[in-house]
Amino acid sequence: MDKIVTAVIKKYGGDETRLMDILIDIQDELGCLSHETTAHIAKALGIPQVDVEQTISFYHFFAREPRGKFTVYLNDSVVAEFCGRAAVQAAFEAAAGCQFGAVSRDGVIGLFHTACIGMSDQEPAALINGQVFTKLTPARAQELVAGMRAGQTLEELKGKKYGDGENANPRVRALVENHIRRRGVMVFDAYQPGAALRKVVTMSSGEIIAMVKAASVRGRGGAGFPTGMKWEFARKAPGDVKYIFCNADEGEPGTFKDRVILTEHPQLVFEGMAIAGYAVGARHGILYVRNEYRYLRAYLEHVLAEMREKTLLGAIIAGKAGFHFDIKLQFGAGAYVCGEESALIESAEGKRGEPRDRPPFPVEKGYLQKPTVVNNVETLCSVVKVLLHGAEWYNRLGTEESKGTKVLSVSGDCERPGIYEVAWGFSVNDILKMAGAHATQAVQVGGPSGSCIGPAEFGRVLAYEDLATGGSLIIIGQQRDLLKDVVLNFTKFFRDESCGSCVPCRALTGMAQIVVERIIAGHGSAQDVANLQAWAAIRKRNRCGLGQTALNPIVTTIRNFRPLYDARLYKGDERFEPGFDLAAAVKDYEAAVASA
Repeated sequence: MDKIVTAVIKKYGGDETRLMDILIDIQDELGCLSHETTAHIAKALGIPQVDVEQTISFYHFFAREPRGKFTVYLNDSVVAEFCGRAAVQAAFEAAAGCQFGAVSRDGVIGLFHTACIGMSDQEPAALINGQVFTKLTPARAQELVAGMRAGQTLEELKGKKYGDGENANPRVRALVENHIRRRGVMVFDAYQPGAALRKVVTMSSGEIIAMVKAASVRGRGGAGFPTGMKWEFARKAPGDVKYIFCNADEGEPGTFKDRVILTEHPQLVFEGMAIAGYAVGARHGILYVRNEYRYLRAYLEHVLAEMREKTLLGAIIAGKAGFHFDIKLQFGAGAYVCGEESALIESAEGKRGEPRDRPPFPVEKGYLQKPTVVNNVETLCSVVKVLLHGAEWYNRLGTEESKGTKVLSVSGDCERPGIYEVAWGFSVNDILKMAGAHATQAVQVGGPSGSCIGPAEFGRVLAYEDLATGGSLIIIGQQRDLLKDVVLNFTKFFRDESCGSCVPCRALTGMAQIVVERIIAGHGSAQDVANLQAWAAIRKRNRCGLGQTALNPIVTTIRNFRPLYDARLYKGDERFEPGFDLAAAVKDYEAAVASA
């Protein structure tokens, strides 16, 4: 253990801000991060052990104890449940001889739940030792367990039939499919790597920012902040050291567009980061990628190396003296809140991914307290095309306030789940027709943090001035129990993913789950529904988007599907009054005292 820890820390130069990388690599070698290992890491880095402990405790994929020779993380998202996850779970448990949350007696197989892994178009899906297994069935689950016990390697378990496009690349060899159903001009159109950079070096940083501003490029992560304005703030911020971050955390359930873009067009993303670096005067770029996409690591590193060889990254880019910019990969370890830009920065510094108080904003004090631009994957792709074709060309696409295209991740109850790149201004009905959706009860727009709308609103258009979305549309058929199958799942998700820093988020996510469960069980009251609505105002006091939107699955379904709630409220002669059962509450303690 000592040799492994020492070697890994040496690999990262003993830099405590690389703690995430250090922990990931050491766990890969040792299988877990025990307290003994933690103590050794802290001593070697010269930092308090509690700093290491708190980082480990924050992330889902860090383990204190071994989780089996083969660690299975089965996705428990809404769409996975739609596609038969429960039967797959039962098959895994029967074959492995243990329940989820445990390791088999022989130590070969560990079964664990995990949130959406970015595979909503090919569910049920699981991560097994970091590799993705899609479209699982009970029979396939039994086959996998048998193979594990027979001593098969991970590659043997996967087989030889890989996914389409770069998923079949020798450095990826993934079972994942891209499912690109509609290609638009901004992201999935023909593209010659380096063309934009060779144009950029003939311009000044001010001219680039002016072009991005003239094109009205807005962030594609959901908030829609003007990209050119963000770059201008960072360029004017004092300091010689600045950073460009690409946010590829993509933890919103139902979202998988960034996974496909990084698989098929990573050069487009990296070129966008380099352009941003040139514009703001940054020499360092960091692509922050969610842990679930770590199977792309070797491939992405190879693409970066190729771009350096072609002088599209590194020193004197495209022959421009003084233009130095390079990119490193930073992987997360399983925390939805790290999709928030300041939490992402905290995580990249090796800390718990807790959102920072603002101001100051990242463009003033971000990574390592230096001016930092954080852009979404899709945003950076758009910038490249703007530099190639001009602001006027870009502004001809979309609506008055929403220019360009939007890449959508469409999943759920439809015939053709997958990726659709459309110009802003398409209606929900348009997307439903494209995806082959029939008898649709509801559409979850923008993932759990967005809005759940009914048929009366399917005519609304996808645009910042009407129905804004970060990119996810989950289609919910008439056969689904909207409250039990969807709302409760999302409510549990937010409770699990809350960092716990803000009291309204920490308390209300737990309270909301209890109330929703009570309503579903038929024990709820009209006051319960009123309370859920009243709590929505309190959530705005949380400091990050997770806390501010955590009750959206409940609030938007109460607004748009109120009869579903009313139908489940208690209708006895007397109103059901949930009370506190003291005897039941102290039962465990009484048993413990009696046996002492």
